[in-house]
Amino acid sequence: MPLFGNTFSPKKTPPRKSASLSNLHNLDRSTREVELGLDYGTPTMNLAGQSLKFENGHWVAETGISGGVDQREAQRLRRRNQQLEEENNLLQFSETTAEFQIMKKELEELKSVNRRRK
Repeated sequence: MPLFGNTFSPKKTPPRKSASLSNLHNLDRSTREVELGLDYGTPTMNLAGQSLKFENGHWVAETGISGGVDQREAQRLRRRNQQLEEENNLLQFSETTAEFQIMKKELEELKSVNRRRK
């Protein structure tokens, strides 16, 4: 019989702390974002001294200038690039058509020369 009690009996665990008394979980999403600071805003980054933000799936310059070129100039350059690509495609098509016509003419001449020989 131990003098100071049963040494093999475990100590009672302290009662758990009660659940949070906060009612933030009852608030709607927008209020909860404001209260908890979950509204991060648009992602931004600074790259080579240029501040960019992510909007509608694209990185856009915050100052309206992208790499030293404003948005209107960039749009104009994109349109000009597209026009040049279309013109290039048309020229390639014309070149292929001209080569085909030359080959067709040469083939007809060879056929006529072959017929004369017979």
